[in-house]
Amino acid sequence: MRAPDGPLIVPGDVILSVENVSLGFGGVKALTDVSFDIRKGEIRAIIGPNGAGKTSMLNCINGFYHPSEGRITFKGRPRPRMRPSEAARGGIARTFQNVALFKGMTTLDNIMTGRSLRMRRGFGWQALRFGPAMAEEVEHRRVVEEIIDFLEIEAVRKMPVGKLPYGVQKRVELGRALAMEPDVLLLDEPMAGMNLEEKEDMCRFILDVNAQFGTTVALIEHDMGVVMELSDRVVVLEYGRKIADGPPSEVKRDPRVIDAYLGVAH
Repeated sequence: MRAPDGPLIVPGDVILSVENVSLGFGGVKALTDVSFDIRKGEIRAIIGPNGAGKTSMLNCINGFYHPSEGRITFKGRPRPRMRPSEAARGGIARTFQNVALFKGMTTLDNIMTGRSLRMRRGFGWQALRFGPAMAEEVEHRRVVEEIIDFLEIEAVRKMPVGKLPYGVQKRVELGRALAMEPDVLLLDEPMAGMNLEEKEDMCRFILDVNAQFGTTVALIEHDMGVVMELSDRVVVLEYGRKIADGPPSEVKRDPRVIDAYLGVAH
């Protein structure tokens, strides 16, 4: 993969780096001097107790928030004030802690919205649904149907997502993000509220997205069993500061991490 005016990025190279990022809201510090990187092709977990700043960090990465200090570099280019739309066009897709779908639209149409940034024809052509615009829509629908097959949701492709079980809605949201063909996929608690079977399915899909599509994944997740099973590396936040960073086997033995989660000294 080659970014415009940027270096060649191959698996194992840093695709995104967070450098000394701080974020404040009035007198409240959400993040303080946080640094870590994400390598192309890995699954990178961001964990920590409630209020640690995990979602604030994802919001900085994809442009919902702008750091008060530090910088974020994506594909070799510093992006000091990147907007969410610029992040999406550049190759960063996002799912949310609470499902953010169009509840009255079908599964297929929700996932189709993920293709909007890749549509070359203007609104006039799209409204006419004629000639080149029709051919383009057919191609985009083909991609969406492949995602629907991949996520095993063919049976609900024409159903309004508001009528689907919560775990299936989470899968549709993942499908919409995948429809953007991202370089980096940000997942904010993708298994929150799921039962054991739904979690197992979502774990399988995340691993397959990473292995089959080569998509780099950064996820927030509270289930430590899931984190340790899925992740290549883990960064741990507490009260907006980084307290640990490394392979899961090392992080789970770190006394600071144990203390942060259990609330007692070890």
